[in-house]
Amino acid sequence: MWRKRISKRKKSVDFSFEVKGDLLERFFSLVLVLCFILSFSALLLRLFSLTIVKGAFYKSLSEENRLKEITIEAPRGEILDRKGYVIAKSDLGNLLGFKKDGRIRSKREYLFSSAAHFVGYIQEANKEEIKESHCYFPLNLGDRVGKAGLEKLFDCILRGSNGKKLVEVNALGKVVREIAVDQPKKGLNLRSSLDIFLQEKVKKTVESKVPDKKAAVVALKPSTGEVLAYFSYPDFNPNAFVRNDSEKIKMYLSDKSKPLFDRVANGVYPPGSTFKPFVAIAALEEGVIDEKTKIEDTGTVKLGPQTFGNWYFLEYGKKEGLVDVVKAIQRSNDIFFYKVGEKLGVDRIGKWAMKFGFSKLTGIGFPEKVGVVPSDFWKRTTLGYRWYLGDTYNLSIGQGYLLVTPLQLAVATSSIANGGRLCKPLVLRPGFQKNPPVWAKEILKKYSSPFCKNLGISQRNLELVREGMKKACERGGTGYPFFDFKIKVGCKTGTAQSERPSGLPHAWFTVFAPFDKPEIVLVVLVEEAGQGSDVAAPIAKEILEYYFGREE
Repeated sequence: MWRKRISKRKKSVDFSFEVKGDLLERFFSLVLVLCFILSFSALLLRLFSLTIVKGAFYKSLSEENRLKEITIEAPRGEILDRKGYVIAKSDLGNLLGFKKDGRIRSKREYLFSSAAHFVGYIQEANKEEIKESHCYFPLNLGDRVGKAGLEKLFDCILRGSNGKKLVEVNALGKVVREIAVDQPKKGLNLRSSLDIFLQEKVKKTVESKVPDKKAAVVALKPSTGEVLAYFSYPDFNPNAFVRNDSEKIKMYLSDKSKPLFDRVANGVYPPGSTFKPFVAIAALEEGVIDEKTKIEDTGTVKLGPQTFGNWYFLEYGKKEGLVDVVKAIQRSNDIFFYKVGEKLGVDRIGKWAMKFGFSKLTGIGFPEKVGVVPSDFWKRTTLGYRWYLGDTYNLSIGQGYLLVTPLQLAVATSSIANGGRLCKPLVLRPGFQKNPPVWAKEILKKYSSPFCKNLGISQRNLELVREGMKKACERGGTGYPFFDFKIKVGCKTGTAQSERPSGLPHAWFTVFAPFDKPEIVLVVLVEEAGQGSDVAAPIAKEILEYYFGREE
């Protein structure tokens, strides 16, 4: 009986684990099927979304990748000289291609490097320039603007309106075909006051006579103030900035002679004896002297421990005897002007110096320095010392603390040449900007309309000073290179002491011609070069020989 029970127990089987395993397999299979169904459904939904719901959107993106909008930079207006010769011009670049910045650049070209400081150059606008621009045609990122000279002063005028071009490109970005074009609008042309061939002559003369010096030459039309020549030496090639020639630009910036520096309007120097005619007018107008006043040339003047000498006595040991105002200008007699300056005093010298435009902006429109007309107040506040009589002596002969620009001297000399009117320099030729747009009229009028202020100087006093300047360029005067000049001129030489290491003085020469009906005022400055009569006057003579001798 026990055996039977045992055998029955042996035959019983436990199937619990097998049932559990089967259920798990079925569960995971179901999960996989569901995952597959969900994934497939998601793909179907995504495909539906891409092709049906957003199909138009992605088709548009595809079209945008295939189509490209290109900015066409507007050609800037031409800059012409007073007779219509082109100085700067622009042409459209390659319309079939474009640069990496997505624009077609116009080609700006400057034809005369001699006019670099007058005309200026263009470069890409910075963020500040874009922010501050209020021109009729807006300025956008990537546009180029004038950085100096006429290009900067008349940027709103010369700048045109950019165009657009829609093109189809292939996978490599190459233009396949043109879809549409909105042509750019060219900027306005400018007729400047400059005589470009006179300007070229100035450059050649300076380069041939003083190639290793720094110089400035400016010529004005005294009746209107028009700028006929404007040359700072050494000069530079403005095309280097347009082409972004980094090597040349770096060379200009590192050059110790500072070719980018505009010496005409920003160089300040003691004027030396070129200042004497203005002291003479001040003395005559203030009643300190008249045409009969004579002062004895004693060779030197003692002032305490200091000795102030006349150049003729210091160089040759000779005296001039009794000197009137005409002879004082003719011979540039220092003793006469020491004594006249003493009678006038520093305040009246300063008052008349500022009447003639010294220590003030000329209004040319370019960045310019005002220089210094010193006074007792100026010396006390600037240097911490009071004014001495010796300072007045120095001031009366254009030395000491007095500093002027070549442009200021040209403007002041013009007032003697034209009968006593101080004229603002004009950089545009009057009457040649025909029918400009309304938005351009104001700025064009400002720089092309003569503006002259009558200084109220007695014509008799002006005649006396002019006579002295005429005799200065005749035999017996200081301007000996002009003794044999074919027409009569009025001139004044200047030799201004320099504090620079070379110890050489600055050479000055100012002249107007013809004497009776002046057409031109010319100022020549050569830094650290020697006597004005030896260095600056020969340069002026060669320039004027060309001016009056050329065939139109």
